[in-house]
Order: sequence, then structure tokens, then C-alpha cells
Amino acid sequence: MMKRNLSLTLHFIFFHILFSTKLSQSLTADGLSLLSLKSAVDQVSAGSAFSDWNEDDQTPCRWSGISCMNITGLPDPRVVGIAISGKNLRGYIPYELGTLIYLRRLNLHNNNFYGSIPDQLFNATSLHSLFLYGNNLSGSLPPFICNLPRLQNLDLSNNSLSGSLPQNLNSCKQLQRLVLAKNKFSGPIPAGIWPELDNLVQLDLSANDFNGSIPNDMGELKSLSNTLNLSFNHLSGRIPKSLGNLPVTVSFDLRNNNLSGEVPQTGSFANQGPTAFLSNPLLCGFPLQKSCKDSAHSSPEAQNSAPVSDNSPKKGLSPGLIILISVADAAGVAFLGLVIVYIYWKKKDDSNGCSCAGKSKFGGNEKSHLCSLCYCSSGLRNDDSELEDQEKAERGKPEGELVAIDKGFTFELDELLRASAYVLGKSGLGIVYKVVLGNGIPVAVRRLGEGGEQRYKEFVTEAQAIGKVKHPNVVKLRAYYWAPDEKLLISDFISNGNLANALRGPYSFSLCSSYDMFKLQYLV
Repeated sequence: MMKRNLSLTLHFIFFHILFSTKLSQSLTADGLSLLSLKSAVDQVSAGSAFSDWNEDDQTPCRWSGISCMNITGLPDPRVVGIAISGKNLRGYIPYELGTLIYLRRLNLHNNNFYGSIPDQLFNATSLHSLFLYGNNLSGSLPPFICNLPRLQNLDLSNNSLSGSLPQNLNSCKQLQRLVLAKNKFSGPIPAGIWPELDNLVQLDLSANDFNGSIPNDMGELKSLSNTLNLSFNHLSGRIPKSLGNLPVTVSFDLRNNNLSGEVPQTGSFANQGPTAFLSNPLLCGFPLQKSCKDSAHSSPEAQNSAPVSDNSPKKGLSPGLIILISVADAAGVAFLGLVIVYIYWKKKDDSNGCSCAGKSKFGGNEKSHLCSLCYCSSGLRNDDSELEDQEKAERGKPEGELVAIDKGFTFELDELLRASAYVLGKSGLGIVYKVVLGNGIPVAVRRLGEGGEQRYKEFVTEAQAIGKVKHPNVVKLRAYYWAPDEKLLISDFISNGNLANALRGPYSFSLCSSYDMFKLQYLV
């Protein structure tokens, strides 16, 4: 009997230990919520993205794309980050992710997630960054977005979201970046929400179907920097002058809308180039090459002039005037013939050794062609041509040369001339433009104006000296360009304003570059 009791006792202890061990090794609640994401994804498209997501693990903190952190007062680490981007995953976003109450970052961008964004996702009240761009998400913007009190970054661009912007966006007090570009949002951009977004630094609503006018209170986004992008919509009406109250570092992109009237000239508008307002046929004024006076004159007055001329008495031409007109026509035809003959022989001479070189100025819309008129006969040029060649040989320098000081920073001159240029400011040394190259890298280009042949060596010496300056407070010079009528300094673009702003306040428009700092060394 005692042996039987002892055997039963041992069996009980064995099963108790086995059962307790099994319970202690079970997956945490955060891990079970994450497995719902694995189940929501088509396993054919998943590939190796979830290869180490094992339900027999005790914790998900070692799974690919998962970040955990120890939370005070809790025995186990909790999931704070999910980063599974660019994996071509096809599936939907499960609502169980909303149970991850300590989740801070959800990054599922550049996949093929479809369907709507579940409302339950916004029960994860610790979320501060939500990156879902580059998917096939549809439906409207969830009205519960601002239930996230810590939300700072919201990027839902390049999806198929539709509907209007919710009026309660003004409750997202901590929002810093709102990027909704390349969706199907429609309706007017709501007013009354922008003054309360005190921390917003980036706003991109481009490539949607927004209509109506631009809200006046957008000019109260005091923390905005970089670009205010409202391009490729159906916005109409006048551009609010209040946008000039935005920081001077803000660039506007209002292209491809139906805006009308004169471009305001106050505040931040002074720093904008013509690219910011392109494809708005009814806009006029600086910096566009369309005068508002011309637009005003091309209306009823011109139309009313025709009937008036019909009522006026018609007068015949006198014989003397007819003879004079005939003689003038004959002289015009003769002159035109002489011009044609001259051009023909000129081209023939050019083919025997005379050349024509062309180049373009930076910051201009037209190319200027400089051609030397030379006379070639039996392989000999005239005296002026010989003197000109002799002078060029003595100078020993090219007509135009782009020199890269930083050998790792290479680009072609044509690429620089074709890029969009935004005026940043003016100073005694010239105009400064912001230029975005084809690879997406922004640079600052200072145009110093006429080159002056007598200053070629001095310019090269100074530019090379500037390139050798290495100091954390001096902008790095990347390259320079010299031509007889053009001097350019290409340096890094610094997006945080300029030295003048730091010294005299945000509304000073003078700039201080590495070239200025080089000049200051001589003064000191």
C-alpha cells in the first residue's frame, strides 16, 4: 500500500513540474498579437520575413523586425517597435495590433497591404510614428487618429485612401509630420485646424483631388520648415497673403492647380522662384514672367475696340502713298535676298574652319550664343581672327570650366543648368539659389555675375583656398565654375537658415556663405 501511495505521489509531482514548465514557456500576449500579423499575410509573398516567428518561443523579442524594451514594474519586456518594410508582403493589417499598448513605431511601408486601416489600431495609445506609405490601403482616414496623444509622424502617402480630411485633426497636438501625398482625398482643405498644430514641421498634401481655396490660417503654421506642398490638386482662388507669414526657410510648391490673381510679394514669397507657381494659367506677377497689367488689358477694352473701328469712316489710299509702299516692299524683298545670300556664304565659310560656340547662363531661361564672325579664304583668316586666337592662346584657359573640389561629389554642368532653382536671397556678392540635382541632393549655388578675364587667376586661387577650409561653422565648397561672363560657387545646402538670421533675426534676407567667411578672414 505504501509503495502504491509513493508511486502516485511521484507521478503527481512529475506531471505538476511538466505542466508548470509548459506554462512558463508559453508565448507572451504581445507575441500572440504579433502572430495575427503573420496569419494576415499571404505566406507565398511572406518569403523569409517571418521565418523565425515561432509560436513555441517564450518571447517575440528575438523575432526579425521586432524591438522590445523593459518597462518599469513589469516582469517581461514589451514590444515597442515593428519594422517590416519593403518585403512585398500581401495581406491586411489585423486589428489585434491595437492590443500592443506599448507599441511606439509601426513601420510597414512599401509592401502590398490592402483594405482599410482598422479603427482598433489606434487603441495602441503609445504610438508616435505610423509609416504605412507605399501600400494599397483604401477607405477614409480613420477619425480616431488623434486618439493617439503622442502621435508625431504620420505618413500614409502613395496609397488609395479617399474622402475628406477630418476636422478633428487639430486634436493631434504633437503632430510634426503629416504626409498624405498621392492618394485620392477630395473636398476642400478644412480651415480652423492649422493654427493648433504648433509642432508641425512638414505638410505634404500633393497629388490628391482637393478643391476650393487655400485656407488663410495655413499661414499660422509657425514651426513649418522645408516645403509646403499643395501641388497637383484642383485648388482655386487667390493665394492667401498670410502664407507670407511662414518662416523664410519654407519653400512653396503650388504647381498644377487652378490658382488665380497676383502672386503676393510679402514675407516668404520673396524667396520663391517661378517653379513654385508653374501650371497655374491665371496667376501673374513676380516671379512669373507674366505681368498682371497685361492680363487686365486683355479683356473688354480690346473686344470693344472692333465695333468702334467699324463705325469710323474709311479713307482710300493716295497714289503717292501706294507708290511709296511699293518701293518699300521692293526694298524689303531685296534686303531679305541679301541676308539670305550672306547667311549662305557665312555657313559655307564656317564649314571651312570657322566655328561658333554656345553656352548658357545659370539662372536664365534663354541661351546666349557667342559666334565670332570670321572670313576664310584659301585657308587663311583675317587679322582680327588671328589676333583673337593669339589672345586666347596667351590666356591659356577654357571658355567655361566646372571644377569639382570634392572629387566624390560629381555632376555635369548640364545637370546643374537644367535643375529647378529657387531664389534664397541676395547680397552684395550676388544671388544665391537652392538647386536640387537629379540625384535628389540639394546644393546652394551663388552666382557672382560677370567673370572678368583679368580676374580669372585671382578667382581660381580664392576658390581653391575656400575648398581647403574645413571648419564646422563654414559651409563646405563642393565645386566652382568660371566663364568670361559667369562665376558660380557650388556648396552644401544648409536648411536651417543662414548666419544673418541667427545674428539679426528671421526676417533678414542677406546670406553668409563660405565665400563670405573667406573674405572675412582678410578683414580680421
